[in-house]
Amino acid sequence: QVQLVESGGGLVQAGGSLRLSCIASGSIFSLNIMGWYHQVPGKQRALVARMTRGGSTTYADSVKGRFTISRDNAKNTVYLQMNSLKPEDTAVYYCNIRDSIGGEYWGQGTRVTVFS
Repeated sequence: QVQLVESGGGLVQAGGSLRLSCIASGSIFSLNIMGWYHQVPGKQRALVARMTRGGSTTYADSVKGRFTISRDNAKNTVYLQMNSLKPEDTAVYYCNIRDSIGGEYWGQGTRVTVFS
């Protein structure tokens, strides 16, 4: 069993910053890709950012230059530093991890609300 615990969401004024964290625990095989997705009501969950074990990153166009993903492999933790937040960043953010044997796991979600 794998558990993902997210933290760091909240309410922030436009232009502000938040840092999301996700800690993975349990029966985890070698973690490969760790990332963040977000979802707003009525829309599909969409990729925000992801990072491979080797450090390669992918970002959604909408967050490039504002968000930074990082990870600590020793702690099975992934972070998302979100700067210059905009109201359109408002969503529930989900941590996602994929291990090297095909397992995929999701966190419970943490809500981010950006007000103008």
